Amino acid sequence: MSDDASFSPDTLTTGAPLPDTLYSIGELARRTGLSVKTIRFYSDSGIVVPTDRSAAGYRRYGPDAAARLDLVRTLRELGLDLPTIRRVVDREVALPDVAAAHAEALDVQIHTLRLRRAVLSAVAERGCTPQELDLMHRLATLSEDERGRLIGDFLGTVFEGLDDHPAFPAVIRSMTPELPDVPDVAQIEAWVELAGLMADPGFRVSVQGMARGMAADRAPDDATGLPRILAEAVRSLADPALSEAIEPTSPLAAPIVAALAAHYAGIVGAPDGEDLRRRLAARLDVMNDPRRDRYLYLLAVINGWPAPEGLAQVIDWTVRALRAWPAHRVGGQRRANSGARSGRTPTPPR
Repeated sequence: MSDDASFSPDTLTTGAPLPDTLYSIGELARRTGLSVKTIRFYSDSGIVVPTDRSAAGYRRYGPDAAARLDLVRTLRELGLDLPTIRRVVDREVALPDVAAAHAEALDVQIHTLRLRRAVLSAVAERGCTPQELDLMHRLATLSEDERGRLIGDFLGTVFEGLDDHPAFPAVIRSMTPELPDVPDVAQIEAWVELAGLMADPGFRVSVQGMARGMAADRAPDDATGLPRILAEAVRSLADPALSEAIEPTSPLAAPIVAALAAHYAGIVGAPDGEDLRRRLAARLDVMNDPRRDRYLYLLAVINGWPAPEGLAQVIDWTVRALRAWPAHRVGGQRRANSGARSGRTPTPPR
């Protein structure tokens, strides 16, 4: 639309504008459905300027005024501010450009409203204090850039100085939360809790220790950088032991410890022995932080991944077994092998 006479109501009824037709402000109000006060405000703002004045000084408007007012009302209903509307009706800017910019702004508002709705739904379901509500709202409505800076600061601290390890780019990607544009209540709650974990200095130190341990657990001749995941080996060996209720101090645990020690020896490129088993126990102690399991669970919720199994129980069992069966207890290991109930030879994942 524009203020061309071709958009005038007179054009629609007669086929051509009536140049001599002037309307009082009251007549213009009746034609447009706007109040006299509103038209006077737009007139004083310079958006709809009177064409003339009567002998008594009353404003008179030309036939294009109704079309301009219709356009102004539409743009106001769409949320445009008056300075922008004035530039549009005065043709200082193109209406399509303004519409595109405003549509983009509305997309941001819609996204924010959806987040707010998810926050309120979460509060309605779980209940929280005013302080928790404020924190949840602030974290949930962070912009994508703000979330990116928070995540980048956490991961940058955790993996500081480890950039040369070829395996870490994939590890970092696997630890990066990606909140969807329209998160559900569970994802909002998970993101708020995860953001709290990332801001926890103690958790940062703990995860940094795990990362440095992973970097150190690499054979000197390992040029590929492909991780031979220790956690998977621990789970595959300790899970059956837990299922069969084997005590860590039982002779039946000795061959499991030996298999895990052999796997770890292959990772670090060192022979099995007292030092290696102490090193492995210390490494698992660092990994045995319940916040790690919680982080990975929340990450799965946010990213829509299957929920991971926790490691706390298997790590705890394995550390106790390692300390119960040091390398010098060879005789104990032999007794465990001869007395094994299942005859199964534990084999860690390759």
